[in-house]
Amino acid sequence: MIQRTTARIEARDPDIEGASWQSLLARSITDPSTLLQRLGLDSSLLGEGSRIGHAAFPVRVPEPWLARIRYGDPADPLLRQVLPLADEGEERPGFVTDPLQEADATAAPGLIRKYRSRALLMVTGQCAINCRYCFRRHFPYEDHRLTPRQRETVIDTLRASPEINEVIFSGGDPLAVNDHLLSQWASALSTVPSLTRLRIHSRLPVVIPQRVDDALLEWIGSTRLSVVMVVHVNHPREIDDQVCRAMARLRQAGATLLNQSVILKGVNDDPDTLQALSERLFDAGILPYYLHGFDPVAGAHHFDVNDQRARELVRQLQARLPGYLVPRLVREVPDRPGKTLLDVGMEEGGE
Repeated sequence: MIQRTTARIEARDPDIEGASWQSLLARSITDPSTLLQRLGLDSSLLGEGSRIGHAAFPVRVPEPWLARIRYGDPADPLLRQVLPLADEGEERPGFVTDPLQEADATAAPGLIRKYRSRALLMVTGQCAINCRYCFRRHFPYEDHRLTPRQRETVIDTLRASPEINEVIFSGGDPLAVNDHLLSQWASALSTVPSLTRLRIHSRLPVVIPQRVDDALLEWIGSTRLSVVMVVHVNHPREIDDQVCRAMARLRQAGATLLNQSVILKGVNDDPDTLQALSERLFDAGILPYYLHGFDPVAGAHHFDVNDQRARELVRQLQARLPGYLVPRLVREVPDRPGKTLLDVGMEEGGE
């Protein structure tokens, strides 16, 4: 167990408020000992498994996220999402490097197609924050880097597939890319007649809300495609006032805001937290969308919550919340034509 140090070191960086998202991204904490020191925790207790995990999937924590972690609390749910623990050095049967078998679904370099009407574009391998439970923590991003010629191949592939009406910007985190390139992608995609929607899966507007700036809003507001922004929030304390302001700006630009969460042991595997999460999301103008069953990725078994427990949690949410605030409990199963809904055995929420 990680213990507290006696000397208090202030976690918050006073330069956060006026900084650009690019500088905040560049200044992210990339060392687990530094992370713990900033939080007043004893870094000497990081074990060999933590070092193995960090070597395989390096720590990355931006300052705005750090500022929301409770100082001196080794069990803080926001800290647990980003700190490599000794468990990461253990191998467990059934926990694999490619749990969704995405290597078999590549339609073109950078383009993954698992479903008939949607295609996923790997815009970048970079993230603003390295979540320890990430199902792509072992993903070979170097094999999906897109050259200008390959970008043309992607557009040609989409033109030749008129059944695809939605492209999903993914990664990594697509909003870690500069807006000039994203605007180019949006313009190119808008020339494909069959496309009607652009979905963006991003953690950045939450972990670095400064990312929602004028340049981002300009291209989102000008594309002919309907833009859906799917953020990724697992705990209500991830949403502060600055995140709420960023979400308001995205809505004003015309984006539809949805959230997907992952059920995570020690983070949100209790009904009070999940209820507070749905309420906080709605306050921020975001609708709960999916609650994902845990993907069995190697190095993250300590986050696993079994489906029986997940179903019970959603049943409790249904008794507490209106239906529109109860996320759908799903699991992504390779080779199936869509997400697999996990039946919870009750009606979908209250009135």
